Amino acid sequence: MRPRTPETRRLHLLTAVGARKAAGSSPTGIVGRHLARQLLAAGDRVRVLAEPGQLDGWPAGAEVVEGSITRPRESAESFTGVTCVFLAGAVPATVGDVLDLAKDAGARRIVVLSSHGPEYEEAYPPETWFWLAIERAVERSGLAWTHLRPSAVMGAAIEGTYPATGSDWSETIRTESTVREAFLNEGHYPFIHEADLAAVAVAALRNEGHPGAVLEAVGLPISTRSRVASIARAIARPLTATEVSPDTSRTTWRQRGWPDDGIDVTLYALEEYGARLDELTRWTLDQRPSVRDLIGRPLRDFDSWAAEHADHFR
Repeated sequence: MRPRTPETRRLHLLTAVGARKAAGSSPTGIVGRHLARQLLAAGDRVRVLAEPGQLDGWPAGAEVVEGSITRPRESAESFTGVTCVFLAGAVPATVGDVLDLAKDAGARRIVVLSSHGPEYEEAYPPETWFWLAIERAVERSGLAWTHLRPSAVMGAAIEGTYPATGSDWSETIRTESTVREAFLNEGHYPFIHEADLAAVAVAALRNEGHPGAVLEAVGLPISTRSRVASIARAIARPLTATEVSPDTSRTTWRQRGWPDDGIDVTLYALEEYGARLDELTRWTLDQRPSVRDLIGRPLRDFDSWAAEHADHFR
């Protein structure tokens, strides 16, 4: 069999938007850069539609187009020749335009970077939906689709996107060697390394076995204290960790621009995962296919992430 020519290799369109602090939003730029590297390494082509502020840091070989997936018709040319779409950062008002452009371009597959919001939104009127509106539109598009519903992404603290926990640590650790946060002693939050989430996306984009699937791209719950300890080891410096009230954390996060919905979900999850740790850990371990099944290797832990990003906290 002759090798495929460059013109016949799959062309993936990846989308990246500015950081969003709303509940459930993932860091599209950090995840997307890992995804681009992995797709290029697999021999595919990559085009990126990125908002200002997300244009730098993409690997060599990726074609980067400035624009926004929230205004897709302004960048209609970015869909030309696209085979697969990794849809991150879309909004309900214009997702229909995205899907029309993708179909007109001949795309065959779309993978949505979604959230764990849809299962809750279903209890409310459709006009209030966000994540569920995007998922439903994609399901009606006629394209082969897969939804990724990730847990929080470790790199969210760097990109400045949801969740609020840890979002002020780089500043307080650099200046005071201190962390102050609610539910410090009992709080837990589920995190996945951005490279692992990207690897799940690669499996969904390149593997024919996941159309029409909702993939739970979830990592295990991690205690707040253990996250602080991982960072202390990475920077080789002792850190002071002080528990504060939820209201104090709320005030801190509001001052940093967090909306109440993102704060509410963060505080709820920290407390809920701590109180129901065994049950929610078992739920994560019981997911099939598991993240390990999908990516073919163990998940990266928070120690590894902290070591990779130690300079962010020094």
